[in-house]
Amino acid sequence: MSATQTHAPPVLPSPPLEAVPEGAQPFAEPDNPLAHLTPEQIEQLGRELDAIHEEVYAELGERDARYIRSIITLHRQLALAGRALLIGSRKKPLWLLGTASLSLAKILENMEIGHNVMHGQWDWMNDPDINSRNWDWDTASPADAWRHSHNYEHHTYTNIRGKDRDLGYEIMRIDPHQRWHPIYMLQPLYNLVLMGFFEWGVALHDLNFDAIRSGEKPKSKALAELKAIGVKARRQIVKDYIAFPLLSGRAFKSTFAANFTANIVRNVWAHSIIFCGHFPDQTYTFDEEEVAEETRGGWYVRQLLGSANIDGSPLFHLLSGNLSFQVEHHLFPDMPSSRYTEIAPRVRDICRRYGLPYNTGPFRRQLGTVHRTILRLAFPGGGPRPKPGPYMPH
Repeated sequence: MSATQTHAPPVLPSPPLEAVPEGAQPFAEPDNPLAHLTPEQIEQLGRELDAIHEEVYAELGERDARYIRSIITLHRQLALAGRALLIGSRKKPLWLLGTASLSLAKILENMEIGHNVMHGQWDWMNDPDINSRNWDWDTASPADAWRHSHNYEHHTYTNIRGKDRDLGYEIMRIDPHQRWHPIYMLQPLYNLVLMGFFEWGVALHDLNFDAIRSGEKPKSKALAELKAIGVKARRQIVKDYIAFPLLSGRAFKSTFAANFTANIVRNVWAHSIIFCGHFPDQTYTFDEEEVAEETRGGWYVRQLLGSANIDGSPLFHLLSGNLSFQVEHHLFPDMPSSRYTEIAPRVRDICRRYGLPYNTGPFRRQLGTVHRTILRLAFPGGGPRPKPGPYMPH
């Protein structure tokens, strides 16, 4: 995506979808910080954030290219080491080391490499392989379907109720505005299944079953996307559960188990990082009326209010794909992820000066609030929890 495409304000289709029954509003809406900004302030904030994007893009060069190439090399080395160690995986120490190495390789490939390359963060390099058009990742989601559901739908309509299909992934009630249904009582259980098999859940989510049922998506297109998932599934299954276990010879069973474990570890990690960035208590959601006249500056403010960061070490940020800087990622989804840590202080300063929250916290706290929300909203009722006030530096 170009910078212009990334930051253009969305044009919302109509008619709006009602998230709760008419007249049923059992809770007070949280005070939206957006309402405290004048149109002039919103536009000035947008110009300041545009300037950050332009400054970073003007600086991109060999240092940045060297970074992503070094991460790809590291991933390949970890994967090779893991596969080699698993040849002797009938010995428990080698099984543990091989599984750990393979798990780290898969996490790096999905989070810091695949997700970010497919966002177009490295397209400026004009590399024939490391670009959003040609890259495919080691996961069940076909690249084209994911780019549409994530890059376009989610990053355009972030946290707009009825428009952002990533808000609960259409199967969970994570916002009190959503109508309660008895099926949600099972969401603490099926969330555990989703954690372990997250890549497959995302792949099916990309199909958009509502659009298929309504006829908005032609059956021919749905069948083509389902076939693409089948191609990816076959590739994943053959690679992890047939080819590499066979190469391990007598260690077939232990290598099979190691590959299965590594995939589960990767899925649980990705689920946890992504849910922490979107569904903690302190994030805001929006109805369509609130954003009907949204400008570029308003789009930026919505990204600030609808995302949350995770505090951590440089290693933690790397393994999270720098999605621990979810606020910065939502402001600048096409900016190389390695730059988020550099611009974060400037984003925090903007939040301070405009009286906006900057949502961040330790991993255990962010993850705890996510699972608390999933558990509480499995039952009828529930309202928004208190939101953070304007960012104040410590």
